Amino acid sequence: MQNTEEVRSALSDRIQALSESQTIAMAKKARELAAQGFDVINLSFGEPDFQTPQYIKDAAKKAIDDGFTFYTPVPGYPELRQEIVNKFKRDNNLDYKPENIVVSTGAKQSIANAVMCLVNPGDEVIIFSPYWVSYEEIVKLAEGVSVPVMGSLENDFKVTAAQLEQAITSNTKLVMYSSPSNPTGAVWDEDELRAIAKVLEKHPQVYVIADEIYEYINFEGKHFSLACVDSIKDRVVTVNGLSKGYAMTGWRVGYMAANKEIAAACDKLQSQVTSGTCSISQKAAAAALQGGKESALEMAEAYRRRRNLVLDSMNEIEGFKTYLPAGAFYIFPDVSDYFGKSYEGKTIENSEDLSMFLLADAHVATVGGEAFGAPQCIRFSFATSDEKLTEALRRIKSSLAKLQ
Repeated sequence: MQNTEEVRSALSDRIQALSESQTIAMAKKARELAAQGFDVINLSFGEPDFQTPQYIKDAAKKAIDDGFTFYTPVPGYPELRQEIVNKFKRDNNLDYKPENIVVSTGAKQSIANAVMCLVNPGDEVIIFSPYWVSYEEIVKLAEGVSVPVMGSLENDFKVTAAQLEQAITSNTKLVMYSSPSNPTGAVWDEDELRAIAKVLEKHPQVYVIADEIYEYINFEGKHFSLACVDSIKDRVVTVNGLSKGYAMTGWRVGYMAANKEIAAACDKLQSQVTSGTCSISQKAAAAALQGGKESALEMAEAYRRRRNLVLDSMNEIEGFKTYLPAGAFYIFPDVSDYFGKSYEGKTIENSEDLSMFLLADAHVATVGGEAFGAPQCIRFSFATSDEKLTEALRRIKSSLAKLQ
């Protein structure tokens, strides 16, 4: 029987270099603590607490009854791809054809497909920071070089066109960002994205992945897609999905729109990795898009109320530096004033320590900012009930008061 060291040495450098998702890791720790009988409030996971709308569930049941239980085309059912085309035209004023669309098993796979198909070893990938935890790890898998560019708290964590211009080199191949942003909730408006497009016009070798998964959870009103700028449209890969806006996380349906060459490459890659995504989920996704976004906007209004509830309480916490998230369902305060403080012999050295302290003492799960490229911050999700949020903030205030 092999010992542990021998088993470890058999693993590839690729997988050993990869970090575990910190959001999933914290959710696991919260579940373990809850299993011990503790009343844990989980503010770590980026998952809507709403049920999938009933009309979508009904479409899935009908798909089963109608016999949609076989392999699907790798890039998705033609009717779903057409619904996605219709959605882009309706919501984003973007003209695509089904050949530009690839449906995947979640938006994360769509992003991974695009990175793998665009990035060669050594290519630089500019990532607007703070960033979603998986961006940097996916770039690692492609053997690219991540170049985080940090937005300032004073600018709601939004990277500017001037910062992008300064970061681009002859080795830059790709830019990645999300708007609305995970983890900050930042939303780049039309003027800001057009300024970024002006920079990209000067660098024709640079492509963009625009992650728009939180599109419908936008408290500012109008969403603008970078691909609307005609001069760079063919270099923009727009990623979206059903998980956040339609509360369909477990259904695992994401999609991307790109020029025909990139879409075909992602189709080819996916054919060798997962093939087409779940047939029943695709039928449910088509129904979701056909139904428009009324249910999504109702959920967004609930998130707006929860955001305000959380901010009202968080602004009363001395040492938290906050801002107003314009979208998504997170707030990402700077908590560095607590670094160096102690309780019962344990000193808080960083945001990971503070996050673990809140889990142990307040029984509230959060995620430290290091995994998002901002070690001075902690991510709080407000995708849970008003009652749980109120209780979580009460506990957090009580626990933080113990740190001296």
